Amino acid sequence: MNFDRTYLLWSLCYAVLGMTLGIYMAASHNHAEFVTHAHILLVGFAVSFIYGTIHKLWLVAPSRGVAKLQFVLHQASAITMTGGLFLLFANMVPAPTLEPFLAVASIGVLVGMLLMIYMVIKYQGARTA
Repeated sequence: MNFDRTYLLWSLCYAVLGMTLGIYMAASHNHAEFVTHAHILLVGFAVSFIYGTIHKLWLVAPSRGVAKLQFVLHQASAITMTGGLFLLFANMVPAPTLEPFLAVASIGVLVGMLLMIYMVIKYQGARTA
């Protein structure tokens, strides 16, 4: 797996999703999903894009296992968080039902960041073109 490119593609998909939700909210004058919109663009688009940039520019031969775990954890957590927030703010599922999923997803995003920090420290170095 080419993590820099894969993160880039995922980040662009989150950008399209976040922008689409933003356009829908503007057109409908219903801004109930603004928290979901912000999380899609920050956790999904921005963080995924930053991770892809880190893989491209700073990581030298990271452990494939750690890199794959970090990627899958971040994406699964971002998707779970996004879906949970959407259901919450659309009043489709009550908060007490969603809170455990949102908590696990939030912790997953944090652990993903800690794994990225680990890789930056352990697999740093100058990249050769």
